Amino acid sequence: MSTSRRAAVLGSPIAHSLSPVLHRAAYAELGLDHWSYDRFEVDEAALAGFVEGLDRSWAGLSLTMPLKRAIIPLLDEISGTAASVEAVNTVVFSDDGRRVGDNTDIPGMIAALRERGVEKVESAAVLGAGATASSALAALAVICAGPVTAYVRSRERGAEMRSWGERLAVDVRIADWADGAQALHAPLVVATTPAGTTDALAAAVPEAPGTLFDVLYEPWPTALAAAWSARGGSVVGGLDLLVHQAVLQVEQMTGRAPAPLAAMRHAGEQALAAR
Repeated sequence: MSTSRRAAVLGSPIAHSLSPVLHRAAYAELGLDHWSYDRFEVDEAALAGFVEGLDRSWAGLSLTMPLKRAIIPLLDEISGTAASVEAVNTVVFSDDGRRVGDNTDIPGMIAALRERGVEKVESAAVLGAGATASSALAALAVICAGPVTAYVRSRERGAEMRSWGERLAVDVRIADWADGAQALHAPLVVATTPAGTTDALAAAVPEAPGTLFDVLYEPWPTALAAAWSARGGSVVGGLDLLVHQAVLQVEQMTGRAPAPLAAMRHAGEQALAAR
């Protein structure tokens, strides 16, 4: 009889997380009947106590906001990818009890773009300057050969993005959010802002747009993504990112590869359609 193994996603708020749907679909496809995946409402204050209370049945954790940075002091080791953006979204518990952190958002972004045929671009634009924007810059360090223009609302945010650019060896240029319509002419546009923020830009989508990577998955499509598709542009959505980063998490936590991408995406699509 197989020993039961556990994994979960932690964050606050967590009720709407699609991670359980995606991971459970992977377990079903892989025949891992003794594996379970849950969600727990955990904030920064409760994180250390939660992690310390886990027993040896636990294989791994997924982390969402606001825990991606807070988890780092509780870990024995983090990957270079996670260190590059000071954010961990994946923890794997090794056989000897060590806690190893990684960031699958960055390779997940790269994989989602490659799936749509985007291997290299000469330049790119990023809308926004939050935590997701730093991960986007790390992905663009691999994909983008030239400058990345970040459209931001404040001088402070601009300074943060410049700092991330220097750290990640990306040529970051700063532009004002008011000029965001100019961003839409870049061959690759990455929208990292909350729901509704880019709606006003939908009317400015050019005649022959390149690729839009909009990290939102609910509501979907966003006004910008819908306008982009209507103009014939290629759109990569938040569900694509969520599935690709979850694929990498499943592979790390279970040791089984490749994880079933198609089954995980189908489960995610069904779950969103049912909401």
